[in-house]
Amino acid sequence: TLIVDATCAPSDIRFPQDVSLLNEARENAEQIIDTLQEQSVEEKPRTYRNKAHKDSLKYMRSRKHNVKKTREAIRKQLQYLRRDLSIVDSMLQSGLKLSQKQQLRLETLRKIYEQQKYMYDNRTHSVPDRIVSVSQPFVRPIVRGKAGKPVEFGAKLDISVVDGWTRLECCSFDAYNEAGNLRAMVERFCAREGHYPSRILADKIYRNRENLSYCKERGIRLSGPALGRPRKDEIQDKAQNYLDECERVEVERRFSLAKRKCGMGLVTAKLQETAAHVIAMSVLVLNLRKIQCALLRMLAYLLEI
Repeated sequence: TLIVDATCAPSDIRFPQDVSLLNEARENAEQIIDTLQEQSVEEKPRTYRNKAHKDSLKYMRSRKHNVKKTREAIRKQLQYLRRDLSIVDSMLQSGLKLSQKQQLRLETLRKIYEQQKYMYDNRTHSVPDRIVSVSQPFVRPIVRGKAGKPVEFGAKLDISVVDGWTRLECCSFDAYNEAGNLRAMVERFCAREGHYPSRILADKIYRNRENLSYCKERGIRLSGPALGRPRKDEIQDKAQNYLDECERVEVERRFSLAKRKCGMGLVTAKLQETAAHVIAMSVLVLNLRKIQCALLRMLAYLLEI
């Protein structure tokens, strides 16, 4: 039996709001200006940082944020950020240099300005590859549709559970449809075990036409109801469906254990590579806990003897 499911490992970032994100980007741009000014002998350019800080505080401390106030605050922060970026460009053209880390941060600030300017001009709240954190620009919003958390910010991952052992099948910071990874997971299972699984326990999202035909060709039973409306003469095996759903809960238990005990509930790593390593280590600890429980049961049995 192959049990598969997907979840999100949230990153430790502040909930993204357009005004606060632009304010943070403006502060980072001012830090870059200060760094470049240390190399220059000319007079320091004017940045209006105190006025910009007061404008952001005025908006954040207001009790009600209507559309008019929000657009006004965004417009002001966009103007401040555009001015700071133009100052940085003029200082770089004069021959001043930035470190590699500051150059990457500057590219992130330019991308944030372009995205926020596009959303402001077009009166929309969505843009492709939207940046939600200045310090972690690789993090993307993952729409999950869960109660209380319709959108999470972090890495999306697929895991599979076979005989109690958990494997990380896919991990990406970009949103994707998990149904497209089912065939790859089945082929990896076949490469490991030497045969295809007899059944796959998964959510309804995995039951598309491509996956159903793929499983049917290989004699694999994919759990769940048939596509479309139920037929009048269709007889469903409710006992088998209930048993499949009870066994599929095992993957949900793995998610819960990984997020509560193994560090997947809040990834505090700041780099994309280290964040991916934290997620992989969480899955490894899940399997180590299984080995630990087996050893403890064996020890308890030997002590009773």
